[in-house]
Amino acid sequence: MNSSNSVSNVLNTGSSADIRTSTADANDKMGAKQIAKLYYLETKFEWLKSIRNPAFALPATLFPAIFYLFFGVLMNQHNPQAATFLLCTYGTFGVIGPALFSFGAGLAVERGQGWLDIKDASPMPSSAQIVSRLIVSMGFSLIVLVTLGFVAFGLTDVSLSLAQILQLSGMLIIGALPFCLLGLTLGLLLKAQSAPAVVNVIYLPLSFLSGLWVPISMLPTYLQSFAHFLPPYHLSQLALKVVGLDAGGSVAQHLLVLVVFSVLFFITAVLAFKKKTA
Repeated sequence: MNSSNSVSNVLNTGSSADIRTSTADANDKMGAKQIAKLYYLETKFEWLKSIRNPAFALPATLFPAIFYLFFGVLMNQHNPQAATFLLCTYGTFGVIGPALFSFGAGLAVERGQGWLDIKDASPMPSSAQIVSRLIVSMGFSLIVLVTLGFVAFGLTDVSLSLAQILQLSGMLIIGALPFCLLGLTLGLLLKAQSAPAVVNVIYLPLSFLSGLWVPISMLPTYLQSFAHFLPPYHLSQLALKVVGLDAGGSVAQHLLVLVVFSVLFFITAVLAFKKKTA
């Protein structure tokens, strides 16, 4: 008997409404310390599962640095302005990946295997699943940025102050939130078999069209205009503002676009969750 059948047998012992009711009652009886421990344990095991999965961990942490090695180092090693520009855009590219794949592909696979239903039946708060993936995504984003930093500062003439480094890193890590919400929506809607492919189909073209691989000025005019409707473009512009290489537009404008997309992705995630639990 496979794991999916085992999960189904467990869940068939009671209705979804009964499971949710008993889980809520169990949560009410737990103290804050016990609930905090559940969040900690869920985050710990989510991290261990992700870091031990080479299909997720290696591409998420190494691909941005490899791309930067080609475009930022080999092609622009002695052009500090170009190397700095690409450090910001590939940093944006790097933090979006863990957000989309941790929530999108990872959640879809666990949902397909029935593990989300098992977790729903446990005393663990439902939000722990989201919080743990968010923290893991931020952890991988930090690894990506550190790796990019070693390549940039070690092999190019990039020069940033400590304040710029901290501001750039913090902005990119926090700015990945809209993409976590997009990944959450995809994870709740997609089937396990198709999720990785669909996420890639969204992630890679979205990155290219937003000017994360090559400067937006190198794209055709109509694609440059289209980029203004894409959230990765606005996150990259916020990053480029830190180093004074952005294409214009106020911080408030870029933040507003990211907030609007965050709200839209949050609404779609809620609707997808309600559809799943209906």
